[in-house]
Amino acid sequence: MNSFGSHLCLTTFGESHGPGVGCVLDGVPSGLKIDEGFMQSELDRRRPGYTTGGTKRTEEDRAEILSGVFEGVSTGAPIAILIRNQNAKSGDYDDLREVFRPAHADYSWFMKYGIRDHRGGGRSSARESAARVAAGAIAKLILKEIGVTVKSGVAAIGGVESGICDFERAENSPIFSLDVHTQAEQIAEIEAARRDLDSIGAIVKVRAEGVPAGLGEPLYGKLDAKLAEALMGINAVKAVEIGAGVRAASMRGGGNNDEMSAEGFLSANAGGILGGVSSGEPIDLTVHFKPTPSIGKAQRTIDIHGNERVIEIKGRHDVCVGIRGAVVCEAMTALVIADMLLLNLSSTLDRVKTAYTRKNPL
Repeated sequence: MNSFGSHLCLTTFGESHGPGVGCVLDGVPSGLKIDEGFMQSELDRRRPGYTTGGTKRTEEDRAEILSGVFEGVSTGAPIAILIRNQNAKSGDYDDLREVFRPAHADYSWFMKYGIRDHRGGGRSSARESAARVAAGAIAKLILKEIGVTVKSGVAAIGGVESGICDFERAENSPIFSLDVHTQAEQIAEIEAARRDLDSIGAIVKVRAEGVPAGLGEPLYGKLDAKLAEALMGINAVKAVEIGAGVRAASMRGGGNNDEMSAEGFLSANAGGILGGVSSGEPIDLTVHFKPTPSIGKAQRTIDIHGNERVIEIKGRHDVCVGIRGAVVCEAMTALVIADMLLLNLSSTLDRVKTAYTRKNPL
């Protein structure tokens, strides 16, 4: 599937070493001011070469809006965005034309389709996530209208975990670290992996604040389920937690339950979602990224003929894909919440009446 969303529907297209990547975002309400400068700033955060531990591939990642926007305002028509590839070096992958890279999509996609684009993984490449970030920027502009913000930061690099969770600090960190005190050690872990021709995993925290209560569509469109689906669909993500997450499995109900007072919830183990519906509290998500599978170390594998081979992957790759992945997590979270917000307009008759009551200009 190349599309997701119910009301706010995103379809992405393009390959890592094709002419470009892009998206079509359908369902954006008319009258939304499209801040192209903000969209570009979001793409810059994900852009290759922007962060420590990222790939050496240099791309401008300039977003071209092709439709759905007139004089800076959304028209209600689908918004199409193109991001051209300018620095692809397909020759780096010539040796992989018939060889499967361990831990990549190469083998499974070949088994499914009988054909694959060996140039950086083609469609399975994380290059596609640039389109998600562009669409996520528009979702953030929708959410901004009602005071919802989505932020992220790196909570761990390898085994070096952040002791605090400072989302404001993360915005100015070269690795989006949530903790200024552990940042240097986390960078050292990245550089050590680079020297060893290896890679390293990461944990990303995402927080959405200002989310109104009542978003979510039980039973099979739960907000937490949709968020988990969207985040698990990001390249290299292997696990997603909401609130207390896996810690809840070792707790008793008395410790896990979020008691309430007249002032609100007394704890946040639920992560802002109860019964699949937002509670009005901040939504807290934890996203686990595996180490980048493209490494320079010699590895055993097979080719498309079943012959055993040993490969050392060349090319330009992130040492820690989770760093740039943090921005993608924000985008996907914003898209899901914006989708649920638009769906919720029709959840009660009063909301339908409010949404469709306009003065007759005639």
